[in-house]
Amino acid sequence: MRYIFFVLVSIVLMSCEPSKVENISFADNKVIAHRGAWKTKNLPENSIASLKHAINLNCAGSEFDVRMTLDKVLIVTHDADYNGLNVETSTYKELSKSKLSNGEVLPTLRDYIIAGMTNNTSTGLVCEIKPSKTQGRNIEITNKVLDLVKELKAESYISYYISFSYEILKHITTINPNAKTLYLDGSKAPNVLKNDSITGLDYLMFKLKKKPQWIKEAKDLGLILNAWTANSIDDIDWLIANDFDYITTNEPELVFDRIKSSPTKEDYKLVWSDEFNYFGKPDSSKWHHEIGLIRNHEKQYYTDSLKNSRVEDGFLILETHKEKIKNASYENSDVKNWRKNQPFANYTAASLTTRDLAEWKYGRIDIRAKLPKGVGLWPAFWMLGANYGEVGWPECGEIDIMEHVGFSADSIFGTIHTKSYNHMRGTQKGKNIFVENPYDTFHTYTLIWTPDYMDFVLDEKVYNHIENEHKTSHEWPFDQKFHLKINVAVGGMLGGRKGIDDDAFPNKMMIDYVRVYQKEDKL
Repeated sequence: MRYIFFVLVSIVLMSCEPSKVENISFADNKVIAHRGAWKTKNLPENSIASLKHAINLNCAGSEFDVRMTLDKVLIVTHDADYNGLNVETSTYKELSKSKLSNGEVLPTLRDYIIAGMTNNTSTGLVCEIKPSKTQGRNIEITNKVLDLVKELKAESYISYYISFSYEILKHITTINPNAKTLYLDGSKAPNVLKNDSITGLDYLMFKLKKKPQWIKEAKDLGLILNAWTANSIDDIDWLIANDFDYITTNEPELVFDRIKSSPTKEDYKLVWSDEFNYFGKPDSSKWHHEIGLIRNHEKQYYTDSLKNSRVEDGFLILETHKEKIKNASYENSDVKNWRKNQPFANYTAASLTTRDLAEWKYGRIDIRAKLPKGVGLWPAFWMLGANYGEVGWPECGEIDIMEHVGFSADSIFGTIHTKSYNHMRGTQKGKNIFVENPYDTFHTYTLIWTPDYMDFVLDEKVYNHIENEHKTSHEWPFDQKFHLKINVAVGGMLGGRKGIDDDAFPNKMMIDYVRVYQKEDKL
């Protein structure tokens, strides 16, 4: 009987042990739940419930914050104060009298890690050690965290240690060279992290947008790239497009959704972009300005003035004005060339091009923009073949990703022009689609271009599909590189068909980003 009793006791005790795996395999996705997955279910941040929900969502990681109480208890909480009590000057007994909003007791790190090891096969624990202002306390808390992780045999569950304290991270790498560490502060360049054996960076979004060169530098150095806290579609899409390893978010469900709809899901790789995260003139390494009276008998004079094109507040602004401007190409009024027989133009605008700077053959181009309003305006995102200078138009081919005319306020159209199919012959291949509030709302205008077809897309909806007939270059001159143009025209052969409303000036086209993707086998 005594033997049976001990067997039964052993079985009961074993059933109380957390269900653990020897070597956890972290989920192959980018999603790090910030303080757990708490938002959609209205759970407390840094609660065991929010951790469990992150595990249920199969997030690659769940981040949590660690502090130490007056009586040396490691607890999971974000702020230096908890319900009006300072964590470092209060005992755990005092602090734990106030429960979390879901009734949980304020979790100790021990209980939190054990919960994270239970029935979890894929979600890493991202342990943020909060720095202290008390001399020597950073090292003390770090040692206690590492000792606890070792005691619980939880090393394989801790995917990363992160901190705003460089002292803490360097101490971790000294004690445990195999531990993976990410720096949060955003103040150090990637090469500094690499030299100090820090695994990677986990920087605030706006710091990375201000220093986008750090993204490439980090990748070249083999550092892990993470960013916090990305909660908007725009920020999440930017991180996905730039192939960050992880995205720390309060919206893990949204990140999963955006990953599913991202071009990267179709094996596209971002090869060129302008996010307009700077101020002043458009980046001269990416854009040239066209200057003067250029095409289509349009009425505007293109300039490189800041008045007409500039980057501010995260947007490229193309601003069109009604104003008299001298035509630098004027010869006299008797010459036949319309570009040279006008001493002045009555409008100024901007036209940017990547010609001689960047050209691509096949891929996907996304442009997110808000269009200018007014009869007589003709904004466009379009492309010309690299051989334009040799063979001219239309033999070079033209791809109109998006055109809009102010006299047709509720539609945009996508078109191709070739020697066989062009508007001079009335044979161009184009279609239009209704667009809701193009002047007040940003929309994404997309071209998907392959050797066999082109798709013209508005907000992820294909509205024009053009097949390659596999005849000659007269029908399909699109097996070569093309450069991109962005402009707002005034009047001209199409834009001016119903006159020009001078009350529409000045006006702005706002562009949030331009992104060019290509598939690996097309690079």
